[in-house]
Amino acid sequence: MEIRRIAVPVETFAPGGTTNAYLLDGDESLLVDPAARTDELDELADSRGIDHVLVTHSHPDHVGAVAHYAQRYDATVWSRAGREDRFEAATNVVPDRTFREGTTIGDATVMETPGHAPDHVALVFDSGIVTGDLVVAEGSVVVGADEGDVRAYLTSLRRLYARNPDRLYPGHGPEIDDSRATVERLIRHRLAREAKVLAAVRGGATTLDEILDAAYEKDLTGVRELACSTVAAHLEKLAVEQKVAWDGSVAETR
Repeated sequence: MEIRRIAVPVETFAPGGTTNAYLLDGDESLLVDPAARTDELDELADSRGIDHVLVTHSHPDHVGAVAHYAQRYDATVWSRAGREDRFEAATNVVPDRTFREGTTIGDATVMETPGHAPDHVALVFDSGIVTGDLVVAEGSVVVGADEGDVRAYLTSLRRLYARNPDRLYPGHGPEIDDSRATVERLIRHRLAREAKVLAAVRGGATTLDEILDAAYEKDLTGVRELACSTVAAHLEKLAVEQKVAWDGSVAETR
């Protein structure tokens, strides 16, 4: 199967400014994460045709042109089973079919990878995995308290590590050849951040702002809101594990 990546300019959750749309072209063609319509994506789609349209998750920076390409090519539109309403609200498209772990679409197989978003999936094929916002080559993935789940995210990373694919095709940024090293880096980063959050609470920080300032040792200008959401997500994980008490406003050690 041939895979083509088009970096689509779009407003993203984190700095970067593009989302990768992928065309997986095998026995059937799959368009994944059409964030917006562009001339380059139009040309690629016209040259190959599109049988299926799907997204790795329903965040706004991944779904903007689902309706256009589905209608233009009369393609089958897929969504995560049980998340159809979420998908329809994000895309204004009623899905034709649904998928879950192990569903085969064309030459790709669905792997459920929640954490960044509750409906997040990856697509496994012979030469790699389209990972959406599970991994990035540099920096880290936002896992925010609004709908992210750090425990689920770490589990998804560990499942990806176990598969050890030849190449990763992320939702943002370049393709990744050193898959295990990248996954290890992201796990270490997430656990190191958690350790700092826990240390901040044990050191007497109680409010989100106090914990944030203690846990981050860098200028957060422009990304403070995202960092706050990340810290809150870590506090939710620590609360589930009964390492802290967290009511959404105040944290205390147990």
